[in-house]
Amino acid sequence: MSGHSKWATTKRHKAAVDAKRGKIFSVISKEITLAARDGGKDPEFNPRLRTLISKAKQANMPADNIDRAIKKGTGELGGVTIEELLYEGYGPGGVGLIVEVTTDNKNRSASEVRSTFSKGGGNLAGAGALAFNFKRKGQFLLARDKMDEDSLTELALENDAEDVIAEKEHYEVICETSQYDKLAEAFSEKDISLDSSELAYLPENQISVTDEDVARKVLKLIETLEDLEDVKAVHSNYDIDEALLESISG
Repeated sequence: MSGHSKWATTKRHKAAVDAKRGKIFSVISKEITLAARDGGKDPEFNPRLRTLISKAKQANMPADNIDRAIKKGTGELGGVTIEELLYEGYGPGGVGLIVEVTTDNKNRSASEVRSTFSKGGGNLAGAGALAFNFKRKGQFLLARDKMDEDSLTELALENDAEDVIAEKEHYEVICETSQYDKLAEAFSEKDISLDSSELAYLPENQISVTDEDVARKVLKLIETLEDLEDVKAVHSNYDIDEALLESISG
């Protein structure tokens, strides 16, 4: 989705963050488990784990939860196997959606995602149907009042960012996935509070949504998908005017 749409959506979601804190902890825990499984339990030698621990602390996740997630990844605690899955589908108005899932039961996840698409006026598509239209990138969003543009640009470029986009209310920093952890750590070391930080699927081409009813249905579908326990993130190629987003949110 475009920068301005993403920013408006991020602000809209923040109002519900506290209500979904349990879901946030669950998602981060699974990511920590996967990072520890793939790169070991020592954050000093595992940049991805180090970044996730920092993210967990920013979300006020208890230390015991973090430690438990790491031990699950290293096999010190028994438990189920967590898998990363990707679903692609279409929402109302032909909007494309990529749904990232981390789950211990892929059959349950597939059923829930498929049912949610169907009830929300969309449908699942085959693997690769939409992925070609998206690029995997690191994406950071922060409000303009948190940092001046020159300082942000300097910090971003020093840490191999690909682009810094200055919008009316916020900045968007884009990087290659290989540089995400490095850039995330640089923000953390400077105690810069980010409004959003993720490995995102950014669309090459966008679908403009101008009809309010369609926009409401698209946003409702995305929110319902995001509420599913196993869903880590939902990425879309919609482009909804920020004024329309704010009108719907209001």
